[in-house]
Amino acid sequence: MKKRILIIDDEASIRESVAGILDDEGFAASGAPDAESGLALLGREEFDLVLLDIWMPGMDGMAALERIRAEWPDLPVIMISGHGTIETAVQATRMGAYDFIEKPPSYDKLVLAITNALRVSELEQENRILRQQASSRPELTGASPVMRALKEQIARVAPTDAWVLILGEHGTGKELVAQTIHRLSRCAHRPMVEINCAAIPEDLIESELFGHEKGAFTGATTSRRGKFDLADGGMLFLDEIGDMSLKTQAKILRILQEQKFERVGGSRTISVNVRVLAATNKNLEEEIRKGNFREDLYWRLNVVPIHVPPLRHRREDIPLFVEEFSRDFANKGLGRKTFSSAALEVMMAHDWPGNVRELRNFVERLVIMCPGEEIAADEVRRHLPGGDALALAPVGGSGSGAAASSAAAPPHLDFREARRRFEREWLAQRLAESGWNISQTAERIGMERSHLSKKIKALDIKES
Repeated sequence: MKKRILIIDDEASIRESVAGILDDEGFAASGAPDAESGLALLGREEFDLVLLDIWMPGMDGMAALERIRAEWPDLPVIMISGHGTIETAVQATRMGAYDFIEKPPSYDKLVLAITNALRVSELEQENRILRQQASSRPELTGASPVMRALKEQIARVAPTDAWVLILGEHGTGKELVAQTIHRLSRCAHRPMVEINCAAIPEDLIESELFGHEKGAFTGATTSRRGKFDLADGGMLFLDEIGDMSLKTQAKILRILQEQKFERVGGSRTISVNVRVLAATNKNLEEEIRKGNFREDLYWRLNVVPIHVPPLRHRREDIPLFVEEFSRDFANKGLGRKTFSSAALEVMMAHDWPGNVRELRNFVERLVIMCPGEEIAADEVRRHLPGGDALALAPVGGSGSGAAASSAAAPPHLDFREARRRFEREWLAQRLAESGWNISQTAERIGMERSHLSKKIKALDIKES
């Protein structure tokens, strides 16, 4: 889409000649013979830049500049005048003009000034968007022991220059961990450049990573900076690193080791200083044994490994997630819903193979599909996989079991006591199923053996 430029000048010859130059350079030019009509045009249409004459009958350019800065503060303005002085140029710059050009404007100087002003305007807009994204970026949710440990790891590694390999199942929040590290790092003022390694076609990987020069291949009509170039002095996040082909891995390894590259179709060597974060849901050591992942790349990336725990390892965080998601959906106009204690207990008993992403989708489904203001346990069971059966029979068997006895708990209990009862009964049932083998039970439910032992003591669970 062409950039639109408004020329405000009382001399018709200047408007016409400048408009001709701009048309030749691929811009869309419009003209106004005085400041009043120019301001009126700005109020009706969108423009990317204004060329503004200083000396005009009626309202002069300096007064018009003041109006533009007040009403369209992000719109770049370049002043033009045939009677300019250094004092006038300085005053215009102090009032917010990007540049000052004397009449008759030189072709090259005019085009250069407009190009630079538009580039600066675009960068400022990008920075505003990035600041807004940073301020609205969600925090890591959870107060469970494993989440407290994860947050401590992040707090220790983020201020350093160490490379980090983020490991975890699908939907656990690996990207959010990377964003948190970036936010707490020394390069937080620069954007984090992200690459989804699984989404880049192999024939475009070099252009995507290293950039290309004009004419390097069919369709390369302009030069383009690559991801490594854009991340110079900042942070690069390689997501889904385990899904890259071996050929792409070799190219990535070379630049990671040397931090130097040449653009496609270019001969100049470009040096960068990039901190790398990588993430994968795969077991890379197993992928190395299968011959699917380079061992040297693994050791290059694996300076500080961070494991993001699956949701089944931090079930006590589920009520926090449910509250957060419910609030988000309410803000989006879906209505404010609450969850009964029994409903939360049923959700805490579910394994959530899709982790936090699955839980978020499930909460959204309940908020939309459940008509009441409070969502009950039966409604949760009905919408879980195998929902009809879950709605009719208690979890864990008929007549007895953790979900059945917890759902029948006295209504006067507060949430903490209800959760304690649920955990005690649910763990007792899982232990009984494993013949009270603590190691086997811990493996089945996805909990550390030491943590399970502490839970058994804290909840006073005894073999019956």
